[in-house]
Amino acid sequence: MSDLEIDGNSLRIEDIINITNNSGNVILADEAKEKMYQSRRVIEKIIDSDDVVYGVNTGFGSLSSVTIDSDRLEDLQANLIRSHACGVGEKMKPEHVLMMMLIRANSIAKGYSGTRIEVMELLLSMINCNIAPVIPRIGSLGASGDLAPLSHLALAMMGEGECQVLVDGEWIKKDTKEILLDNNLKSVKFQAKEGLSLINGTSQMCTYLSLSIFNLEHLIFAADASTACSLEAIKGSHAPFNSQIHNARPHPGQKISAARILGLIKNSDINKSHIGCDRVQDAYSFRCSPQVHGPVIEIIREGRRMLEIELNSATDNPLVFPGADSWEVISGGNFHGQNLSMMSDYLAISCHELASISERRINQVLDPRWSGQNAFLTNQEGLESGLMIVQYVSAALISELKILSNSASTGNVPVSNGKEDHVSMGATGTYRTYLATKYLSQVLSNELICSNEALNRIQENSGKGVENIKKWVNSLVKPLNEDRSMTEECEKVSRNLLSGELSNLFR
Repeated sequence: MSDLEIDGNSLRIEDIINITNNSGNVILADEAKEKMYQSRRVIEKIIDSDDVVYGVNTGFGSLSSVTIDSDRLEDLQANLIRSHACGVGEKMKPEHVLMMMLIRANSIAKGYSGTRIEVMELLLSMINCNIAPVIPRIGSLGASGDLAPLSHLALAMMGEGECQVLVDGEWIKKDTKEILLDNNLKSVKFQAKEGLSLINGTSQMCTYLSLSIFNLEHLIFAADASTACSLEAIKGSHAPFNSQIHNARPHPGQKISAARILGLIKNSDINKSHIGCDRVQDAYSFRCSPQVHGPVIEIIREGRRMLEIELNSATDNPLVFPGADSWEVISGGNFHGQNLSMMSDYLAISCHELASISERRINQVLDPRWSGQNAFLTNQEGLESGLMIVQYVSAALISELKILSNSASTGNVPVSNGKEDHVSMGATGTYRTYLATKYLSQVLSNELICSNEALNRIQENSGKGVENIKKWVNSLVKPLNEDRSMTEECEKVSRNLLSGELSNLFR
């Protein structure tokens, strides 16, 4: 693949997700180098003039009123990084660390951070060499930036701590100094403002929200696909997906969902065979699926729009604005992740709702009153349990998702002696949503497995799109000829949903 050029303005979610799969290098655009050079000159002028500017020659947070002598500025930056690198909990996946590094680099590339190009070159070289600092996940409040996790990143750039490096497809953990030496890289001593610029940003939040949105863009298609399969499995009505209904309430997401489901069940022999059925209306989990899935489509779209602005924003503090004859260094709050936190709440609720309605469809596919087949799709009722517990597992996942759908953005805890008195908790929220997408993928996987088993026992062909989905599921899941453990197959389908294998079939 080709090199990825970052300029602070054009980074996409796909660039982030693909960072560990791209055989090319990440390089800094020439225009970004010039902007970085100009902003760094401003910082050097401040130091030479003995002006007092927050973040350049002062303490941090509630200690911002303390002035630091110019001969101690390197110590100030080193102490900042070491003191803030105190995260706890499970370690971030190295792939996610590389994503966070790319996002931080792109933000600094906008040229408002006052950071030397040499610092950026080390950061990009670490990405290109697949060197991921070992970073505990927990510690960010989603305001003042993702201070703790990003400090562990900056610590590695100082040659301290541990890193993982990708060798022949396997992540190997070593002392940072050893890994840098092995790759002919030198650690840096951060000069005035540089350490602060690295840790004062929304990069961890953006990483987990990027993963969440990427996953959900595949899963919302999977939700429509599983609806179509379950509808055919219970020989349900196609009428609720008629475009006239949705044009009468023309929400864009609702119209997309209905059209997608209708397209998948088109030319169904099952539907033709069921014309004389006395069933008047199907349950809400079928009939109202476009009205439930549709808002999620719109939330995901808005999430992508907002996130791609954030990915290409300067999110540290203060920001440096060079001019031809003058300059300004302005303190503000671009590090505050309220937008990311609130979006993560919306998306977590969306995961719960998609899973909740999916589980209700599973229930109907396994119920003889709706499917017309053996209970739980057993071969020998009573002697076997069939797919009974697949529905139980889905119900358990929904309980997990219900807890995860609680708001993170309403959990403010003031810090820094009250100076940082409102935080977003966006790091908590975005990671929670990433986890929720994985649970949702499992519920949808369970629905596809159940509906596919039912469809395999129906003589007539389903709609053309559903037939393609059947072939895909059958390639991953064996027919249920007798009771067996389904864990491995359920998880296999889930993984393939998240990778986009199903949605890519229809592109």
